[in-house]
Amino acid sequence: MRKLFIAATAALALAGAQAAQAQDYPTRPVRVVVAFPPGGPTDFVGRLMTDKMSAALGQRVYIENKPGAAGTVGADNIAKADPDGYSLFLTTSGAVTIAPHIQANVPYDPLRDFAPIALVTKVTEVLVVTPKLGIKTVKELVALAKEKPGAVSFASTGIGSPPHLALELLDVSANVKFLHVPYRGAAPALTDLLGGQVQVLAADLPVLISQIQAGTLVPIGAASDKRDALLPDVPTLAEQGYPNTDASNWYALLAPAKTPPAVIAKLNKALNDALNDPEVHEKLVKAGATPVGGTPEALGAFMKSEYEKWGKVVKERGIKETP
Repeated sequence: MRKLFIAATAALALAGAQAAQAQDYPTRPVRVVVAFPPGGPTDFVGRLMTDKMSAALGQRVYIENKPGAAGTVGADNIAKADPDGYSLFLTTSGAVTIAPHIQANVPYDPLRDFAPIALVTKVTEVLVVTPKLGIKTVKELVALAKEKPGAVSFASTGIGSPPHLALELLDVSANVKFLHVPYRGAAPALTDLLGGQVQVLAADLPVLISQIQAGTLVPIGAASDKRDALLPDVPTLAEQGYPNTDASNWYALLAPAKTPPAVIAKLNKALNDALNDPEVHEKLVKAGATPVGGTPEALGAFMKSEYEKWGKVVKERGIKETP
C-alpha cells in the first residue's frame, strides 16, 4: 500500500507539473524540423505555417532543415527529442508510413514514438509527359507501355516515394509494366524528362505546377482520390479506368511521444488557426497543396491506415531499399 501511495503521489505530482508547464507554454522559441533542404515544397509549407503559428503562440516558431535518408534523419531527431513541445516534426507521408517498410533498421517506430498534432496538407501526385510524346491520357500511356513492355521509362523521385508507389499501383491496376527510373529528388527527374531521357514522370503537384501552367508539361492524370482544384480538367487515374491508385502525398505536424496533451492542444489550435487564415489558405492552394487541419485523433487514425496500406503494397510489390 505504501508503494502504491508513493506511486500515486508521484503520478499526481507529474500531472500537476505538466499542467503548469502547459499553461505557461511556450516560454521560448519552438523548433520545427523539416527533413528536406530549404526551397522545396515541404520547406515552403513549413515556413508559411510557422509564420502564422508564431503570432498565435506568442513565441518564434522556426524551421530547422535536417535532410537525409528519405526524411528518416529528421524523423529520428524528433523521435529522440524531449517531449516538451519545443521540438516538432513537419513530416511527409514517406518518413512515417513508407520508409519504415523499406529501409533496414529505421531507428524509430512511427506509430509509437510520435504524438500527432494535425494533418497540414494533402498533395496530389500528377503524371506528366512532354508535348513531344503526343499523348494526353493515361489510357494512351498504358497502350504505349503494352505495345513496348518494359520500355516506357517512368521516372520517380526515389525508391519508395509516393510517385514510385503511384507507378506500382498503376502497374497493378493496368496490368502493365513500366521501366522505373528512380532519381534522388524531383529536380534531376524533371530535368531528364524535359531533356527526353525519360518519357513520363510522377511528382508532387507543387513541383510541377509552373511547368504545367507554362505548357512545357502535359498532365495526363492525378494519382489521387479526387481531382485537384488547380487542375480541374485533369481526371484521376480511377476516373480513367484504373482503380486503387491513390498515392497522394501529405504533410503532418508531429511531436515526440509523451508530449503533454495540453501542449498538443495548444499546438493543434495554433496550426488550425494558421490553416484557416485566408492568406495562408490561398497561398497553399495556389502552390498545389490542399489545406486540411483537424484533430490529433484524426491524424493518428489516418497515419495508422496509411502505414498499413503502404506496408501491404511494399510487401506485395517486393519494393526494397537500393544499396
